[in-house]
Amino acid sequence: MNLTGVKEGQKMKVTDIEGGEGLMRRLENLGIRKGAVIVKVTAQSYSGPVIVKIGHTQVALGRGMAQKVMVEPVESPA
Repeated sequence: MNLTGVKEGQKMKVTDIEGGEGLMRRLENLGIRKGAVIVKVTAQSYSGPVIVKIGHTQVALGRGMAQKVMVEPVESPA
């Protein structure tokens, strides 16, 4: 699933980035890389940026970039 399909407030682990070297480098500079745990803060329906939290930092990603970030849910410890 890509980042645009995630519900607000959901904690996710980045599994892949479907893009070229430039996109991967840009996202890595923001702290978004394979294995990183991120939380989707908010997003507008069908347009506008997707805001995610990485550690203590919030980052706004364009919808096109967010669609290339593949994620999976992080299981909460019981």
